Amino acid sequence: MKVLLSIKPQFVEEIFNGNKKFEYRKSIFKRKGIKSVVIYSTMPVGKIVGEFDIEAILEEHPKTLWEKTKNFSGISADFYDSYFTDREKGYAIKIKSLNKYDTPRCPHEMYDNFTAPQSFKYVV
Repeated sequence: MKVLLSIKPQFVEEIFNGNKKFEYRKSIFKRKGIKSVVIYSTMPVGKIVGEFDIEAILEEHPKTLWEKTKNFSGISADFYDSYFTDREKGYAIKIKSLNKYDTPRCPHEMYDNFTAPQSFKYVV
């Protein structure tokens, strides 16, 4: 089982150029055994652009999480702080085995009745 994550284009670029090795989330998937992530680059791109295997999922208070991941966050401390405002817990998905597709794929051709997930959706 995989999950499809909606990620803003500027962060997708940071993932592919190696600056961002952690994808942050306020909540995480409940199903066990999720091993990989399909990357949906949100509008204006609107395409599925690659995927990666999950090395680990860190679960910490946001301040602790930042200290552990900031060197490969791919985002500013200010953006991170605003994203996790008033949160007691945050998640960082550690990226490994990144695969950028040679040609981005149209999600409507890959999935019936595709709608971009607010955060993530389970896919086969």
